[in-house]
Amino acid sequence: MEMKEIAYIKTDFKEKFGIPRQSGRVEELKGQIFFLPEYQNDEAIRGLENFSHIWLLFDFSLSHKDNWSPTVRPPRLGGNKRIGVFASRSPFRPNPIGLSCVRIEKIEKTKEFGNVITVSGIDLLDGTPILDIKPYIPYTDCKADAKGSFAEELKDYKIKVVFPDELLEIIPEDKRPALINCISEDPRPSYQNNENKIYKMSYCDFDIHFKVENQTATIINVERKI
Repeated sequence: MEMKEIAYIKTDFKEKFGIPRQSGRVEELKGQIFFLPEYQNDEAIRGLENFSHIWLLFDFSLSHKDNWSPTVRPPRLGGNKRIGVFASRSPFRPNPIGLSCVRIEKIEKTKEFGNVITVSGIDLLDGTPILDIKPYIPYTDCKADAKGSFAEELKDYKIKVVFPDELLEIIPEDKRPALINCISEDPRPSYQNNENKIYKMSYCDFDIHFKVENQTATIINVERKI
């Protein structure tokens, strides 16, 4: 079986830390899908504009390993409890394939790259290889009676974010809502609860430094990357 990269996505995340754990959690997060030259064909996406959402099948490109484990430790379960790899969305899998549902914001025809698809609600690292794109079909893909196990139990978990005005003003205005919502998702592994630890999250062209105390993340510094 041979898998081919058909496209890649550009996002504001150069590192894994801080990326939402699931697609759709931070609707303000946007990315742009660029097709590789072989797939820059108008006919390949004909009719896609009639759908609101798409499924992205992608390669967990930073999680390739020569072997695999039948169990994993989901961060949301504290990093100690093990569950089966096929009962998780861990990137460490026999085949490192990911699945995300994102909203189509627009499709633009460009001279250099052909059709570029802007999507929102992303949970992908910058440069992630896209293996396939499929339309989301509500009447079959949405299951109102579905159960979500431990992921469902933690779906409403968020922390408060305190972002001093003088630091927030360093961030471009259109990037602020997504950044704040990403931090409110609490990117820390659940087993890390050191109130003295300073966390660094790379976002867009900035490094965001913050501490978490009493379920409140306080931004203490913003550095522009050189």
